[in-house]
Amino acid sequence: MINNIILASASGVRKIILNKNGINCEVIPSNIDEDQIKESLIREKATPRMISKNLAELKANKISQKKNDRFVLGADSVIDLNGELISKPKSRGEAESILQKLNGQKHQLISSVCISKNGSMIWNHTDDSTLTMKQLNLDEIRSYLEKINDKELFAYGVYQIEADGRSLFSKIEGDENTIMGLPVKQIKDYLNTIK
Repeated sequence: MINNIILASASGVRKIILNKNGINCEVIPSNIDEDQIKESLIREKATPRMISKNLAELKANKISQKKNDRFVLGADSVIDLNGELISKPKSRGEAESILQKLNGQKHQLISSVCISKNGSMIWNHTDDSTLTMKQLNLDEIRSYLEKINDKELFAYGVYQIEADGRSLFSKIEGDENTIMGLPVKQIKDYLNTIK
């Protein structure tokens, strides 16, 4: 198995998942303008699944163009609430309104990964999980948000399943690594096929 790749993401959680699974990675964030790309894709009527896949590919390709002959992994996760794309919050107020929107609802968390080499995608995979959020009152939502520091909230979104986020849900269906942003089993399966 290829066990040394470049991760085109600043996500600390994704790096931990790769390392735990015996995959060493050098981190080089792609720094693409995700908001601008999302807005343009939404105007073109792209589904949340297509947006997640496109962003993962753009991130991997961007770094892969500069690092010839290296395998570059791009990843992106989005929330799909009945067809509406929900992105990471940019403020505490926005985080609160996202949780109010998800409150008592079932939604999909979609995680896409893409491996590129020499500037083009050579493999990709999209996995989703279904999460059902408990019915919470505003005080419960606010008290949950108070436990999360700004850095984590704006980097990983409104719920961190690996931390206190699990307590928000009545039902979680799907792979935990996918929910944390990286369907690692499929990545390992693919890397095992490369000679």
